[in-house]
Amino acid sequence: MNIVIASPHNRNSKIGEDLREKYPSLSFVYVTSNKELKSLNLYELSPDWIFFPHWSWKVPPEIFTEYQCVIFHMTDLPFGRGGTPLQNLILRGKTNTKICALKCEDGIDTGPIYCRRPLSLNGSAEEILRRAQLQIQDMIQEILDHNPSPKPQTGDAVEFERRNASDGDLESVTEISTAYDYIRMLDAEGYPNAYLQTSHLQFDFNNVERVGEDLIANVRIKRRASD
Repeated sequence: MNIVIASPHNRNSKIGEDLREKYPSLSFVYVTSNKELKSLNLYELSPDWIFFPHWSWKVPPEIFTEYQCVIFHMTDLPFGRGGTPLQNLILRGKTNTKICALKCEDGIDTGPIYCRRPLSLNGSAEEILRRAQLQIQDMIQEILDHNPSPKPQTGDAVEFERRNASDGDLESVTEISTAYDYIRMLDAEGYPNAYLQTSHLQFDFNNVERVGEDLIANVRIKRRASD
């Protein structure tokens, strides 16, 4: 059996390493970019499964219609379809969510569900994503071991709007609790940090913690991009 795991994030490389150890008879290929995925000779490799933990690009139809492709989404679908689910969940005051392993299809996060796992939203984005990595690895193992039939999503769909870097601006934030959430939800590899700007400088914040009624965080000060 040939398995492809596609993720651009270093934290997810451990999934491939652990699965190779657990399933020595299986062949695993790990790719880290869309360009690398497209350069694979999938016809020759003939993968039985392609798993996309925290993938940053849309999977082309010529791949998901030919091979069993599984993507992972950090909401209890059909609630929370769309981009930047972690940040959207935290800003809605959610403290827990579920990760869904779903079959990739043309619609955004609309495919049937193979399995779900609970996930705490406490801590920094990096801590949350590392917990998610463990759950994703567990779901991949369940799929490899049991080959479950995916079940259609049920219930009312709620779509999230993708957030961008400018949404991390702290200038309009008025509450300490909101500032805490802004900083922690963007504190991970691959995300632009929450920030404040002056006329010439930008202050990027990470590693936030509560101290009484206040917050303590690390700050990186740099020239604004326009300077």
